[in-house]
Amino acid sequence: MRFETLKDLQNECEAISIFCDEYDLSCRKLDENDIDFELLKDQRIIGYAEVKGRNKTIEEAYPLPIAVRKLVKLMDKKTNPVIIWKCYDGIIYGKLEKLKGQIRIGGRKPRENSFNDIELMAYFERSKELIEKKI
Repeated sequence: MRFETLKDLQNECEAISIFCDEYDLSCRKLDENDIDFELLKDQRIIGYAEVKGRNKTIEEAYPLPIAVRKLVKLMDKKTNPVIIWKCYDGIIYGKLEKLKGQIRIGGRKPRENSFNDIELMAYFERSKELIEKKI
């Protein structure tokens, strides 16, 4: 079952727009069972991005969570995998292969009909490999 709301999707679009504007890129949304976006430069795929919502300010956002299954899907793309977290006041992003984090069981309070609320998660602390862009 999918739990993404219209607001979640709007936040995702806002985050990828901020990121693409920063690097003069365009993007293409991928299938709902894939990672979120292809990153394009002059109509050529130059990378992939997964966008996660973070209902906090940049200052309060750490540690940054992401499901390990998402990291595996993103890394399988091989070409410049990027993770972007959308915060209330901007985005935080980094290239997956440069990030170091902790892996542990985590997630959120289980919801009815959800299979992925408690799962293997990666958590990233503030580091020089993570770029913060306030809006």
